[in-house]
Amino acid sequence: MEKQAVTDQPPPYSSAMNQGPMPQPPNMGAPGPQHPPPPPGYTPYGAPPPPQPEPGYMPNYGATNIIIQPVQPTLLAVGACPACRVGILEDDFTCLGILCAIFFFPIGILCCLALKNRRCSNCGAMFG
Repeated sequence: MEKQAVTDQPPPYSSAMNQGPMPQPPNMGAPGPQHPPPPPGYTPYGAPPPPQPEPGYMPNYGATNIIIQPVQPTLLAVGACPACRVGILEDDFTCLGILCAIFFFPIGILCCLALKNRRCSNCGAMFG
């Protein structure tokens, strides 16, 4: 495969400039240059202003209205009864827990704390 040597040089600029003006594309019946239309919302100089919308009208630019409803705060009382939400939970130690604390002191105290029940002062519900 042989490569062909390129010996042709491009024409000089002076010869291209002497050819004369470039041919213009035909206008579609309107004299002068054709320009694209202005963008929407553009008011050319000297033109009357666009009509104003009626008062109280808010334009919607494709956005959606979001209504945020206030959240009622929930009052969380520490130590309150989850069943009636009125009473306070009190600690009751079981008989087995008290006996473990006495006979297996000092490890029995941990067993006593693990075996306690919580009782509501209002409704009497037991929570282990």
